[in-house]
Amino acid sequence: MDNDSLLKNVNTLILMQANGLLGGEVMPEDVLVNIVEEDKLMDVLTLGMSLNYQRNSYSLWESVVKTYQDEQTKWIFDPITVANKEIDELREALLVHRVGLQPNRHSEIWRRVAKGIVNSSEQGDVLGLIESGNFDVSILKETMQVSRKTDFPYLSGPKIFNYWLYVLETYMKISWKSRELITIAPDTHILKATVKLGLCSEEVLNGGADDRMAVAFAWEKALKGSELAPIDIHIPLWLWSRAGFPQLTLT
Repeated sequence: MDNDSLLKNVNTLILMQANGLLGGEVMPEDVLVNIVEEDKLMDVLTLGMSLNYQRNSYSLWESVVKTYQDEQTKWIFDPITVANKEIDELREALLVHRVGLQPNRHSEIWRRVAKGIVNSSEQGDVLGLIESGNFDVSILKETMQVSRKTDFPYLSGPKIFNYWLYVLETYMKISWKSRELITIAPDTHILKATVKLGLCSEEVLNGGADDRMAVAFAWEKALKGSELAPIDIHIPLWLWSRAGFPQLTLT
């Protein structure tokens, strides 16, 4: 498929999403809206997303809401508190409403990310982490994916990191510098949709790290010079795949 035809199909998908033809009117993270206070939402989104790997996103965020509404477990979304708690207490709290599914691994990841946030911010929260990078995607990428990658397990990976940036932009109205560096978040649905559109071969469906990087690079190249950043097409592609690839039409 030539690039003009590809872009035409992409724009059709964007319009299909806008017209409600792809379903997904309620996204997984929407469940937090009007439940989590705005000044806490960034921390909740970030810590919750650190476990959003190879699991049902809707179930994860429903568990996050239950945990946040429970006064006995709400503290797990405060990075400073988490960083100073015993791992056994954190493990128990994560399991109550099934935010954590793997007792040892998930509690260790949660605490490591919390400490990474605290150590990167004067005020010990996600906003401070972002402010320390001057709201610049290039600086955050260097910090979280290179120099301090071990402090942000899962969250530093290409799938979650780029989607995390998109989610903060969407729910917190953050205006990123170097926004064009937010690549598409290559999860399973994105891989399938990319192949369906003919941009990459079926080989990328193996889903390895190299496959995901190839898909991200392919979209970056395909959208270069257009008015679209790669992350702008993540949701339309994701919903299209999840809906079983309905015909590309606005009727």
